[in-house]
Amino acid sequence: MQKTLTARTLHTGIGIIEYPVLSLSSDGTIVDISSDPKALANETTTLTATFLDVHMHGGRGHDVMTASPAELSDLQRYLAQRGVAHYLPTTVTASIETTLRALESLANAIERATGEGEAQPIGIHLEGPFLSHTKRGVHPAELLLPPSIELFDRFYAAARGHIKLMTIAPEVGAAIELITHARKMGVRLSLGHSNATAAETLAALDAGATSATHTFNAMRALDHREPGILGVVLDEDRLYAELICDGVHVAPPLIRLWLKAKGLDKAILVTDAMSAAGMPDGDYMLGPLTATIANGRALLKDDLLQGKETLAGSILTLEKAVANLQRFTGVTVGDAARLASHNPAAMLGRPELTELAQGSLANLNRFDGEGNLIATYLRGKQV
Repeated sequence: MQKTLTARTLHTGIGIIEYPVLSLSSDGTIVDISSDPKALANETTTLTATFLDVHMHGGRGHDVMTASPAELSDLQRYLAQRGVAHYLPTTVTASIETTLRALESLANAIERATGEGEAQPIGIHLEGPFLSHTKRGVHPAELLLPPSIELFDRFYAAARGHIKLMTIAPEVGAAIELITHARKMGVRLSLGHSNATAAETLAALDAGATSATHTFNAMRALDHREPGILGVVLDEDRLYAELICDGVHVAPPLIRLWLKAKGLDKAILVTDAMSAAGMPDGDYMLGPLTATIANGRALLKDDLLQGKETLAGSILTLEKAVANLQRFTGVTVGDAARLASHNPAAMLGRPELTELAQGSLANLNRFDGEGNLIATYLRGKQV
């Protein structure tokens, strides 16, 4: 028995369909997309592809590095309720043994069948340990390691090939060699937690780097004579660029600058969410670290006790990032949603994850006339 979904507009990633009528099969795929202006004259909602978060550490009190299968299912239901159909569970720098155990556990999660109404993990984002000491953020200094092909291969084997994205500082040790090696294995490389010069960043780009991790945060500051990594990230059309659009990590004028520089095709919204997302204020874990949540910010507890404030990820959700981008920049809901769906999928080389066409899965987000998420459909079923 076929089902239909309708809206005022449908944003497909390659164009906009006015007054769409989507016919869905019983297995949740799109059979046909047509248009009926007369019947839908009073429709005011917008349909887009569901979100893909390529940088998130947890939520609902669960950290992806330590979560049990039941806890991951709970996290994945929470993500789906916020418009996310796919995500990359993201590690944080920890001991080698802890990281190996986490990678094996996450590989198990990726290979398990995902429950109904849950976001699906489609790969792992390895953030650390190959980062700069100068721009380490909350990553523990004593656990950072120089880039090593041998160690990366151990991580890759433990993850059974499911590492799909890795953050690396291009100026550290043998980073360029590792970027070349990992790229040949199908891993996308994101430049971040870095104090790299412009030349060092360009060398990484030439070696195969694809993206930049949480642009502006944990990056060498922009200088008019030495643009550094940030200058290259903003200027280079070859690079995608993540951004945490919560108004805490990056001020709105710089969010607008980022969007002007990267455009609607190379800008990516991420959450960098930690386990406290969706939870009340208090203390929560980020890998081996403790973060204190208060006043909408996640701060490293050890630094707070010493009178310093160090951001420890975020408590952002992607539907809030999409709403914030509309508010901060004035873009349409369709364009804002693109940055959380089609762009990260394209960066990973997986455009089919957010495709909306005949034969695609009916994974859709519905927004009201003010650009707020009001419904999510996974395989045609409302979450």
